[in-house]
Amino acid sequence: MDKYIVEGGSKLYGKVEVQSAKNSVLPLLAASILTDEQVKIRGVPTINDVENMLRILGEVGCKLRRQKDCVIIDSTNAISHEIPARLTKELRSSVFMLGSVLTRFHRAKISYPGGCDIGLRPIDLHLSGLKRLGVRIDEKDGFIHCEAERLVGADILLDFPSVGATENIILAAVKAEGITVIRNAAKEPEIVDLQSFLNAMGARVRGAGGGTIVIEGVKRLHGLEYTPMGDRIEAGTYLIAAASCGGEIEVNGLSCENVAALLHKLRENGCKIHIKNDKIVLSSTGELKSVDLVETTPFPGFPTDLQAQYSALCCTASGSTLMVENLFETRYRYAAELKRMGADITVRGRTALIRGVKKLHGASVTAGDLRGGAALVIAALKAEGQSVVMDLSHIDRGYVDMEGKLRKLGAKIRRIKI
Repeated sequence: MDKYIVEGGSKLYGKVEVQSAKNSVLPLLAASILTDEQVKIRGVPTINDVENMLRILGEVGCKLRRQKDCVIIDSTNAISHEIPARLTKELRSSVFMLGSVLTRFHRAKISYPGGCDIGLRPIDLHLSGLKRLGVRIDEKDGFIHCEAERLVGADILLDFPSVGATENIILAAVKAEGITVIRNAAKEPEIVDLQSFLNAMGARVRGAGGGTIVIEGVKRLHGLEYTPMGDRIEAGTYLIAAASCGGEIEVNGLSCENVAALLHKLRENGCKIHIKNDKIVLSSTGELKSVDLVETTPFPGFPTDLQAQYSALCCTASGSTLMVENLFETRYRYAAELKRMGADITVRGRTALIRGVKKLHGASVTAGDLRGGAALVIAALKAEGQSVVMDLSHIDRGYVDMEGKLRKLGAKIRRIKI
């Protein structure tokens, strides 16, 4: 269980190259078993969630090779429809394997997925969508057993625009007989990336990024080489850090449209932002003003995966901010840790009132989940004195070399092995 030692008070200057998006790479890896030809994915980040997904692919029989930052998957000899429970409990996105494995083997067995403890995150929408495609589902002893002699296209209306359910249904429908229509589909850019990936394999998917997605089933898919989109959540994390600490950073490697909701708030906070192509330059004095209200909503609204980091910024902005978390019911676990640093936060259910204080002070805090851990690092960078951020295993699930990137920007942070 490694820890960060952070000396706060430094402004941040320099460039950040954004890694490939964790939330895109994981479903792309799951999709790789839809063909028995070689799949090469470039720019794969070496983070724990990706490593767990690769272990799952290995367990079902795929041959895997790494070439620098590329991963080559050969699923020719994939034989197992069972996804090991010891791995699914570590990785929420293991549920994406359900649609892919069903398409490949017409049956699947998976335990309920794990990941960060930020709420119930039921997979009912996934299962109801699969049932519409003709899948028989039996849930017993903590496992989900799925079987379908044939997958048949259907018209599916999601009760909520779930990213995971949208992607899982796409993966199950790409080789189904006939046409599948997903209505009230999630609009996240990672779904557009999945569509691009599948279509490059020979699939016929259209409408991603909008509320209705149409999938025309095909007989087979072929191999490809592909570079995933940049990670908008990683980019947002460093933009928030620079906004809070002050300084000027340049973030490269993603579309500004993918972080438009965050950029709007940061401008309201008093930051200056310049955009050119895939480059975002942010400058900040570090003396920010609060915005009155922030509500997390599905894309293109303010992302839940940046809520914790932005809340850390609000802790030292002048005035008060009402934060409303509409997606996950226990996402404020980090608030108690920020209070150790002097933050003034009152949490009631899905709402947090954050009253800005003049300064935070160093403290020993513990990361309880991925994005909450990133928020604690941002707060530690802003605080006076030394802070210790414990349990980096959560942060390692989603960020490559966070401490190295921050040091290049001028932060005083080091990683200590315990």
